[in-house]
Amino acid sequence: MKRQVFFGFLASLLLFSCAPKHYQLANVERTRIIVDSRYDKNPDEAAVKFLEPYKKVNDSIMGPIVGVVAHNMYADRPESDLSNLLADILVWASKDYGEQPVLGIYNMGGIRAALTKGNVTYGDVLDVAPFENRICFITLTGKRMLDLFRQIANRGGEGVSHGVELVISKDGKLLSSKLHGKEIDPKAEYRVATINYLIEGNDGMPALKEGTNIIAPTDKSNNTRFLIMNYFRDHQARGVMVDSKVEGRIIEK
Repeated sequence: MKRQVFFGFLASLLLFSCAPKHYQLANVERTRIIVDSRYDKNPDEAAVKFLEPYKKVNDSIMGPIVGVVAHNMYADRPESDLSNLLADILVWASKDYGEQPVLGIYNMGGIRAALTKGNVTYGDVLDVAPFENRICFITLTGKRMLDLFRQIANRGGEGVSHGVELVISKDGKLLSSKLHGKEIDPKAEYRVATINYLIEGNDGMPALKEGTNIIAPTDKSNNTRFLIMNYFRDHQARGVMVDSKVEGRIIEK
């Protein structure tokens, strides 16, 4: 009898311990950690030896310097130096396609690393833009442009090119918008440079899916990482460091 009572108690205890527990997320925090030469001061000798043959191959591919960046650059909302830079690069690259867009859009979700002050390598660019996203061009009506700006406001900001002036609220509302100093004309048409991933309606900006007169080159050379490298190499050839700054393209009030 005692044994039965004991096993009954044990079964109840196990059943209680396996019962679903109700957890609630209390907090989420994030930060960016730049991995640079600071972490090379105390290397693990065994790991270094194991990786040595692979490192030579990797360095030959990822190591070539494509340019120099003037200061550390990060991507952040509502506006940041790095997201500004990448949106500007889309506009800069447009000349090679015979395009003259008034706006460049680069999504924050596609920026996967920061840039550290100094030399920038192919590997650094690949870290920033690891996806197979390609430049493309669309035409938006002013009405759709306003929809796009509202969607950007709702997301708390995205990468936009020079000439954009958005004022957004802390709860994601568009308070005002200008493009190159002018109000958006709902009946006008605007040429936009962006990436193929976004014109599919992804990343919370479905207005880009409504674009017309689409030019979307499919060759690999149109990948954003190569456009970024071309921009850096152009500056390097002219002896100019790549620079970008926050300038009030998107202001949160």
